[in-house]
Amino acid sequence: MASPPVEKPFAAERVSLALNWRRSLAVFRAVLGVLCLGLSFAAANPNTRNFAILWAAFTIYAVSSIFWRKVDRNYPLFSLLVDAVFLLICAGLPLEYSAGMTSLFYLYVLLAAALLHTTREVIIVIAVTLAFFYVARPTEIVVLSPSLLLSGMAVIIMALQKKALQDRLSAAAKQSIMFRSEAEHAREAERQRIAADFHDGPLQSFVGLQMRLEVVRKILERDPKLAMEELLQLQELTRMQSAELRAFVRGMRPVEVDGAGLVPSLRKLVEGFGKENGISASFVGGNTRATPDSQTSLEIVQVVREALHNVQKHSKASRVTVGVGREDDMFELSIEDDGTGFPFSGAYTLNELDLLRLGPISIRRRIRIIGGEMMLDSQPGKGASLKIRIPL
Repeated sequence: MASPPVEKPFAAERVSLALNWRRSLAVFRAVLGVLCLGLSFAAANPNTRNFAILWAAFTIYAVSSIFWRKVDRNYPLFSLLVDAVFLLICAGLPLEYSAGMTSLFYLYVLLAAALLHTTREVIIVIAVTLAFFYVARPTEIVVLSPSLLLSGMAVIIMALQKKALQDRLSAAAKQSIMFRSEAEHAREAERQRIAADFHDGPLQSFVGLQMRLEVVRKILERDPKLAMEELLQLQELTRMQSAELRAFVRGMRPVEVDGAGLVPSLRKLVEGFGKENGISASFVGGNTRATPDSQTSLEIVQVVREALHNVQKHSKASRVTVGVGREDDMFELSIEDDGTGFPFSGAYTLNELDLLRLGPISIRRRIRIIGGEMMLDSQPGKGASLKIRIPL
C-alpha cells in the first residue's frame, strides 16, 4: 500500500537530517586529522613527530569517509573505536601539543557518540577517557576531570533526549501506518457500500425501466390505449426513481457534524429528511447533552442517515421517529417506523444479527467500529425499531 504523498517530505527531511549530521561530523573529523598531522610535523619533540604516520593514516581515513559514507553507516562501532583510539593517542602526547587538540577531539567523539550511537556507548567513551587520564595524566586530572565530567553529562543528556525522540518518532510512524490502514479499510468499505446501494437501487430501477419500455413498445403496436396507461405508470415510476436517485446522491455526501454538536446535527438531518421525502419525521430528545468524540459522532450521524435512507427506500412507512437520550455514560439512539418491517420477525442483538446475517450490514459494521450495542425489533407489516447504545 503506497504511502500518502503528504508524508513523503517528512520522511525525506528526516533522512536528509541524518545525512547532514554524518557529513558535518565527517568534515569535523577531517579537520582534526589535518590539524593533528600539521602539528605533528611542526612539533619540536621528536617523539611527537614520530606520530605523523599515524595522523596521516587517520587524515586519509577521515577525508575518505566524507565521500565514502558506507564506512560510518555500515560499520558505526568500528568508526567510533577508531575515533576513540586516536583521541587517546592525542591525549597521551605532550601537553604543549595536545591540550587544545585533545579538547576538540574529545568534543568530536562525544558528539559522534551522542548523535550516531546509543547512550551506553557514550558512557563507555566517557569512562574509558577518564580512566585513561587517571593513568596517563594523574597530575592534570584534577584540572581536567570537571570539564570531562560536565561535558560528558551534557552529552549523555543529549543522547537520552535523542533516544526519547527516536522512540516518539517510531511510535508516530507506527500510528501513522495504522491510521493509513484504517483509512484504507474505511474507504474500501464505503466503496463497497456505495456499489451495493447503487446496484440494489438506481441500477435495478433503470434495468426495470428499460424492460418496461420494451413491453410498452410491443403493446403500442397492438393496443395504443393500454400502452398509454403503461406510459403513465412509467412516468410515475421515473418520478419515484428520480427521488430515489437524489436520496442516493445525498447519501454519498461527506458526513458532517455541525459546530453546535451531535444532537442539533441529528435534528437537522431528521427535519431535512421529512421535508424532502414527504414522510412524517419527528425528532425526540433535543435537550439531550451528549459529547461523543468527533469520530464517534460522525459514525452516529452516518448510522441515522443510512437508517432513514432504508426507511425511504424499503419500508413504505408514513412515519418515522428518531430519539436520542443519555443514561450514565451511554448515548442512546432509537429509530422507529410504521412501515413493512424486515422480512423476519422478533428482536435480535448485534451478535445475533451478525450470526444470522440479518439486518443492515453497513449499520452493523459501524456500530461494531464504535463499540456500541444494538437491538433490532422487526414486526412485518407493523414496522421496525432500532435501538442503539454507544459508550461516551
